Amino acid sequence: MGRTAAPAAVARLPAGPGVYRFRDARRRVLYVGRAVELRRRVSSYWGDLGERAHLAPMVARVAVVEAVACDSEHEAAWLERNLLERRLPPWNRTGGAEVPACICLDPGPAAPGLRVVHEHDLVPGLRWFGPYLGGQKVRRAVTALHRVLPLPYAGDRLRGGQRDLARVFGVGPGDRASLVAALTAVLDREPAAVAAVRAELVRRRDDAAGGLAFELAATLREELASVEWVVSPQRAALPEPADFDVHGWAGGVLVGFEVRAGRLGGWSQHVCAEVAAASRLAATPPSWAAFARRGAELAAALLRP
Repeated sequence: MGRTAAPAAVARLPAGPGVYRFRDARRRVLYVGRAVELRRRVSSYWGDLGERAHLAPMVARVAVVEAVACDSEHEAAWLERNLLERRLPPWNRTGGAEVPACICLDPGPAAPGLRVVHEHDLVPGLRWFGPYLGGQKVRRAVTALHRVLPLPYAGDRLRGGQRDLARVFGVGPGDRASLVAALTAVLDREPAAVAAVRAELVRRRDDAAGGLAFELAATLREELASVEWVVSPQRAALPEPADFDVHGWAGGVLVGFEVRAGRLGGWSQHVCAEVAAASRLAATPPSWAAFARRGAELAAALLRP
């Protein structure tokens, strides 16, 4: 798949989010990137590069385009980061820039609420969620969740202004358990709970815009996007430091991933007979089989003449 043939292969890419990889004729990795829309992003390399003109020499060397379709932009961001942390290809300037973060849920009466922390700062005994990429996005998501589900104002030790805000929000210590349950459901990605928070943020955003409070509307729009980021499906960074291998086979292509310390990476693919792949497929955890097969189906499609 050379420079002139690459656009034909790119047309087989899905329109959704994912990670792509360029190799040269000697199978050396040139570049790894991520995209919100794989097909549009990758095809742009064979159009007007604009401010990316420095990539033209790399594009001239691309012989193979590989890609992994992801379930969300967040998952694609994690997978790209994991791959770049393992090895930085010559045309990637840096690894992933987003800072990993977790959300801790403190249900206690003294200081209930959500807090953004680093993985090494997790408080024993408190429920935590994540990890997520992008500390700023995670902090905005927490602000949005507190806006809709004001757990910090359901504590037993509020002072002055906090008590006034609790009255404004209409919450008290008796609401703490229900607010904890609602926040837990959202961060566990329960569809009904996520939909309820989403609908409330959309309502407030639209009310702000309708009342010409455009700055507040813009803030709510950013917060809504940050909540979507946090609750989007992603399996490239697991909460537990598990180690296992994942393989999928389709159309004569075996695709493999390594999960190490709970991070999905180690992406490989090569032509392989199904019988030769059988033992690796059998060892793949059942919950990962569909993801791996989808990756193999895409790899086979991109390798078609």
